[in-house]
Amino acid sequence: MKKLLAMVLALVMTLSLAVSANAFKDDKSISDDYAESVAVLNGMGVFKGYEDGSFQPQGNITRAEVAAIVYRVYTADVKDAKASMYATYNKFSDMAGAGWAQGYIGYCANAALVKGYPNGTFQPSGNITGYEVLAMILRAVGYDKNGEFTGADWALNVAKYAEQLGILKNVAKTTNLGAPATRELVAEMLFQAIQKDQVTYTPAFGYVTDKALKLGQESLG
Repeated sequence: MKKLLAMVLALVMTLSLAVSANAFKDDKSISDDYAESVAVLNGMGVFKGYEDGSFQPQGNITRAEVAAIVYRVYTADVKDAKASMYATYNKFSDMAGAGWAQGYIGYCANAALVKGYPNGTFQPSGNITGYEVLAMILRAVGYDKNGEFTGADWALNVAKYAEQLGILKNVAKTTNLGAPATRELVAEMLFQAIQKDQVTYTPAFGYVTDKALKLGQESLG
């Protein structure tokens, strides 16, 4: 069964123990419930800190930054070796100001992992809500094949799938997912997601894992 970032998923438990507890100078400000997620994703090279050695866990994160993180998870290119190849894959009208993030956004847009706004922009430097982060993550897992993350109920559908998969199991019920997401919250949701099986959609079976799909096809055959 295929998982996101499968090439390093086997190292999750090892990294959670091996990554230094003092990976960041502000690591003591990381919420206890999210500390492992931050440490593991940093150790994987997926979610990095700042040049000054901080992580700034309660700081807001931009749409461009999340696109970069989703790119690394989805492609397993944790060293960003190929990201620049997709800088010209422009689907949005405001990519000229995206700078370093053009390749990440270009790849994710063409892979249908990220969506822009009705006016044709992506707003790379804008804050991103928890629901919007979840939508990107869930698309990487395989959801939104029927456009269920658009329209009036998109946030409800995002929350439904996230709850079903257990992505929000450590997230406090009082967390406002409609507000700008913090860096540590994004790390937690992503860490939970990479441990889930990716899904495939078919009209006959809906969203199922490859194993479930194979069993279903055998039963029909």
